[in-house]
Amino acid sequence: MKKNYTLIIIASLVFIFKNAKAQDPEFTQFYANPLYLNPALAGSNMCPRVCINYRNQWPAITATYVTTSASYDKYIHQIKGGLGFLVTNDRAGQGTLNSTTVSGMYAYQLRITRKFTMNFGFEATYGQKVLDWSKLTFGDQIDEKQGFVYNTHEVQKSSKKEYADFDAGIVAFTKRFYVGVAANHLTRPNEGFITESRLPIKITAHAGAVFAIKGRKDVSISPNMLFQMQGNFQQFDIGLYATKGAIIGGLWYRSNDSFIALVGLKKGMFKCGYSYDITVSKLTNATAGAHELSVGLMFKCKKPRIRYRPDICPVF
Repeated sequence: MKKNYTLIIIASLVFIFKNAKAQDPEFTQFYANPLYLNPALAGSNMCPRVCINYRNQWPAITATYVTTSASYDKYIHQIKGGLGFLVTNDRAGQGTLNSTTVSGMYAYQLRITRKFTMNFGFEATYGQKVLDWSKLTFGDQIDEKQGFVYNTHEVQKSSKKEYADFDAGIVAFTKRFYVGVAANHLTRPNEGFITESRLPIKITAHAGAVFAIKGRKDVSISPNMLFQMQGNFQQFDIGLYATKGAIIGGLWYRSNDSFIALVGLKKGMFKCGYSYDITVSKLTNATAGAHELSVGLMFKCKKPRIRYRPDICPVF
């Protein structure tokens, strides 16, 4: 069964390289990776923040998908906004396709009223995709009795593709509610190796609220939702975070795909989280779901001379 799924994935990768439209990797703990979620969240914590994320999707399948990212951001009062830097790497098919992006972003904060604030973010990205042709197999290599024994006649073209990309986002929040929208790949960069393949624009909408439990200052609940649309792909996540002191738990449902369980710890400047996607599709028994880890450091800093309002988005 594993071999069958591996061949299916490799064949899918070949199809993608030729004429398909790619989709972005995703993170279940999207608030633990705020700059990847929305560039308007750059500097939203005010003080310096470092976030590291690791996701291993479908680990039971040999040709797995592994995505990692690291980011740094901080609010700088001299420029009235936050600066952020993000590096992301995605390995598909045991490194058959290796994608790396390096991004810089700026987010301006505007206080509309005493209780309502908006952040406007812009992001510029350098992207690179590297294809390892030696790990690909083609139909003309197959002997009906002995398997893959022949040399392929496929012409191996470029193994590297570089491109520039641009994104934008908005986040609005009060003391209890928050909502945001991000648009990625505004210029639809060409990432095709053989023929032109434009990366579809991705739209992300996220919203939620934080409610303290009456009489319990250390206990709160936070309902949240996330909607993403890219090309023909649509995804809707809905769930709930619960916090008691330093411990954070979460339960989520992702439309027609998986249930998600999350546990996290936030103590002082340190936070870490683990989540597991329980696949409910037909691939349930073959994929082993998806594991995700996040680690964050939120440093202390002096308060800015001007009034600044940190957002209230969850940490995971």
